[in-house]
Amino acid sequence: MKPKTIKIVYWTLTIIFSLLFIMDGFGGVTRQKEGQEVLMHLGYPMYALTIFGIAKLLGVIALIQDKYKTIKEWAFAGFTFNFIGAFMSRALVGDGAGETIFPLIVLALFMVLYFYWKKYQQVKNVRTTAQIPALAL
Repeated sequence: MKPKTIKIVYWTLTIIFSLLFIMDGFGGVTRQKEGQEVLMHLGYPMYALTIFGIAKLLGVIALIQDKYKTIKEWAFAGFTFNFIGAFMSRALVGDGAGETIFPLIVLALFMVLYFYWKKYQQVKNVRTTAQIPALAL
């Protein structure tokens, strides 16, 4: 795959997921009715909605920035835990297959973003290395 294609796919997926997480995080922080209903159904306390919302908004900032790789890795891990937790919560309260499997489907798509981020990092490293002139000793 061409480096330009990798860059386009990576940033397109990043923007799409970031917009979705911003909306979800904002919904949590503002305690939207739909979020409250889901939390009550799953048996979580209402204050968790605010905590999850803030975490998602911070995670988006970490995903969008391209300077601190470790923080970005933590964001990927945090969102992964979020999807696994959503799957387990739905499964343990006895929700149907559609509601239970959906977080795993989104996780699989999110892992595509992670894969392209790693590919994008490789492309950037190759490009940076090619621009550094060899030292004459």
